[in-house]
Amino acid sequence: MMSSVETEQVLVVPTVVLHEIGYFQGFTSDVEVYRERLLDPAVTSYRPRSEMEEDPNYKQLIPYCIFRHQDQLFHYKRGRSQGESRLHQLRSIGVGGHISVDDRNLFGSSYEEALYRELAEEVTFESAYKEQCIGLINDDQTPVGQVHLGIIHVFDLENPDVQPRERSLTQAGFQSLDELNQISEEFENWSQICLQQLSS
Repeated sequence: MMSSVETEQVLVVPTVVLHEIGYFQGFTSDVEVYRERLLDPAVTSYRPRSEMEEDPNYKQLIPYCIFRHQDQLFHYKRGRSQGESRLHQLRSIGVGGHISVDDRNLFGSSYEEALYRELAEEVTFESAYKEQCIGLINDDQTPVGQVHLGIIHVFDLENPDVQPRERSLTQAGFQSLDELNQISEEFENWSQICLQQLSS
C-alpha cells in the first residue's frame, strides 16, 4: 500500500522562475515582488510529492506560520512521526505544510486553504490575532531547502494559548526571542533564519 507522501500531489513552481524574479539565499521581505509571480497559475503545477522531494528543479511552496505573543514565540520539537523525516528531532517555530491538490477552491485560493488547513490539523488557538506575511525563505544550503520555498506568516496573538493537536509536535510552548536565540542551534534552518530576522 502506498503512503500519502507517495500519492500526494503538491503545488510546485519551477526553480528557474525564482531565478527569473531574482534569486536570493535566506530571507527576503519583498513579499509582493515574489508571491504574486510564484503563485501565478501560469507557472505553478501539482506534481507527485515523492518525486518533488528529490528534484531541485522545482520548489514546493510552503506556508510557514509563526505564532507570536508580545516578545514570545510558540515553538516545538518535531517528533519522529512528522512528515519530513529530514527534520525529525529538530526544534521549530513554524507551523505549516504543503499545498495539496485537495486544497483547491475552498477558501478562494489553494494557498489560503492550505494555510488554514495545516493550522487546523497541527494546532488549536482561540486567541484573537492579527496576521501578516512578512517575507519568504529560500535555503539552498540543505537538501530540504533545495526543494522547498517558505512563505512566512506571523500571527500576533492577544493571548499565548496555542496548543498542539498532533502528537509529533512535542515540548511545545512559548519562550522569548532571547531565550530561543540562546538555543538556536537546536532549530531547523528555516527557524534559525526567522529567529535572526525577528530579532533584527
